[in-house]
Amino acid sequence: MLNKLYPLLIQFPIGTRNPDDNDPIDLTSAFDVIVYIILPILLVIFYILWRKKKKKEKN
Repeated sequence: MLNKLYPLLIQFPIGTRNPDDNDPIDLTSAFDVIVYIILPILLVIFYILWRKKKKKEKN
């Protein structure tokens, strides 16, 4: 049964990117640096600050 379903599960819709089509991040592009490096770091920092503020308000 699994042998019959497996080919159906591995098909990708037409027009979508396949995992094999991925390119490495281009660090010379300002957009890639902002989106993949700076924004995640800022999100982590703001989350930590928000959590500390929430703990202070609770006490």
